[in-house]
Amino acid sequence: MGKREFSPRDLGDWFRLILGGKRSPTDPGVFHKLSLIAVLAWVGLGADGISSACYGPGEAFKALGEHQYLAVILALMIVVTVFVISASYMQIVEHFPTGGGGYLVASKLLSPQAGAIAGSALLVDYVLTIATSIASGMDAVFSLLPVEWSGFKLWVASALLLGMVVLNLRGVKESVVPIVPVFFLFLLTHVVAILAAVVINFDQFGEIFRQCAGDFSRTREEIGLMGVLVLLLHAYSLGGSSYTGIEAVSNSMGSLREPRVETAKRTMTYMAVSLAVMAGGLILGFLLMRVSQGGEGKTLNAVFFETLTREWPGGGIFLTVALISEALILLVAAQTGFMGGPAVLANMALDRWMPNRFSLLSDRLVTQNGIMGMGLSAFVVLWLTGGLVSTLVVLYAINVFVTFFLSQLGMVRLWIKSRSSDSAWLKHLMINGVGLVLTTIILVATVCLKFFEGGWLTIVITGTLIGLAFLVRKHYRTTLLALKRLDSLVEAVGSAQNTVGVDQSLATECPPNERTAAILVNGYSGLGLHCLFQVLKLFPGQFKNFIFLQVGLVDAGKFKGIKDIQKLERKVKKELGHYVSYMRSQGFWATSFYSIGNDVVDEVERLVMKVNEKFPNSMLFGSQLVFEKETIWTRLLHNYTAFSIQRRLYQRGLPMIILPIRV
Repeated sequence: MGKREFSPRDLGDWFRLILGGKRSPTDPGVFHKLSLIAVLAWVGLGADGISSACYGPGEAFKALGEHQYLAVILALMIVVTVFVISASYMQIVEHFPTGGGGYLVASKLLSPQAGAIAGSALLVDYVLTIATSIASGMDAVFSLLPVEWSGFKLWVASALLLGMVVLNLRGVKESVVPIVPVFFLFLLTHVVAILAAVVINFDQFGEIFRQCAGDFSRTREEIGLMGVLVLLLHAYSLGGSSYTGIEAVSNSMGSLREPRVETAKRTMTYMAVSLAVMAGGLILGFLLMRVSQGGEGKTLNAVFFETLTREWPGGGIFLTVALISEALILLVAAQTGFMGGPAVLANMALDRWMPNRFSLLSDRLVTQNGIMGMGLSAFVVLWLTGGLVSTLVVLYAINVFVTFFLSQLGMVRLWIKSRSSDSAWLKHLMINGVGLVLTTIILVATVCLKFFEGGWLTIVITGTLIGLAFLVRKHYRTTLLALKRLDSLVEAVGSAQNTVGVDQSLATECPPNERTAAILVNGYSGLGLHCLFQVLKLFPGQFKNFIFLQVGLVDAGKFKGIKDIQKLERKVKKELGHYVSYMRSQGFWATSFYSIGNDVVDEVERLVMKVNEKFPNSMLFGSQLVFEKETIWTRLLHNYTAFSIQRRLYQRGLPMIILPIRV
């Protein structure tokens, strides 16, 4: 027997082995299987903020230089910020229970343009979340290894990034559940270390606070009050990466278990408390243990643990476990970027700020294109920065405060407008108002202080992405306006139906052996009617039967719950009914077939096989937009699904004719 040739189906089998089998979006249980309870959401979404304790507090503390006793004030600033932002975002998730991320809040409460700015800022920040988390994780691991091994950091980081992409392509639950023990091991080791540092130095607290007050006075005399504020804000800005996880909860409401609002609020509470303890506690711990600089090839956290456990029985084991837990939790933190980033991309794609393909779901019901896009971007950032955390943290935090600012501004505007209808508007206004003032001050200070250190690069990248978003939106709007001419067909068809009426006998009389035209449509619109009239014009009198096929596409916008799927199904049935009713009014036999799914090509193939079985003399027709000049831009922004369907059907020996629609 000869050797079997490799086929595309073999490749598909390998992908299914790696990524897992298909999931059905119409399965009512799939939302329960994919959703997260508060504890799992705390792990998957909150790990970003908590894991920033591995690098944020260290970078902030080192920025104080010789004025280390200002760390008490710095820790207090971070703790207050965490609770203020968490409280304000709890109000956001109450008002936007299906997803209240900065993009949606800015879009709905300010303007679509403000939303595009917030969304673009978030995308860059999520990419930096992934890159910084993985790079810092490598720093933690290589703190335990010989210095000469550091040359392998980037390669190991790249391999781990690839692994994270694969895990996320498999689906949310698979990438969260296995890492729950890692998350709690990290919390346990770091809380124990913080408490130990406090207990060991408890009798020195009075002296520490006196020295803090003295250091503040001396520093004010040396560089002035404004100089002290600049020093504190500069240190604070380097630890600003701690807050991205708060935004991630409101941005990933679709991943949470019902009741989503309560789950989100519990998640934020867990996150706020743990983040405040981690970030504030470690800064205080560095001060108590007199840790000021990292050793050669070691992070400040590694030096802190080493100093703390030097005299402990089994201290070396505790040190190793703590640093390994840091490396692992940082990989978990990268998960925030992979959950939040594709969600923002999908929402922007649904609103035509990004290419449509970013809103599509894979057969594992994840936004595959978004995940791969985030992974590729993080890979580029890692290699451009050499995986240096000190460089990455400078790029961080500016964008997250852009989103915070716009979100708080939108909510403040909402409560002011609602003062006549909401008796508790003043209370709500105070919470978001404090958040607005705080985030505005931090944003302005962060931009000013980080700009010449490398923050300008973040602004350039984000600005470029915003510009691209506006270009994408302009293209889609131009295309839509060009197709408006077809809307007159809908009015003409409606008038014809009202004039002629419908022959109901044609609903049961079915000549299956007659030539049948199966027309693929996407909703009841001028595009679908244009395809129908083209068939009638090009093949006059050749078809007795007309069958209309439609796939209800379950994208990221509709994959919210079983009620949304049912609503989509009702909409598809209604749209197909218009086509069937019109053709019957013209004296033809007509019916329709539909399917609900996330892969148009697969669903159409199944429908066509079903139609061909009942109507062996059928011919499938589809339509495709044709631009005057085909460019990379048009190919990126528009799908060519009709050609993919045609190729798939040709493999089965089934004909399909694609009719052009000139734009």
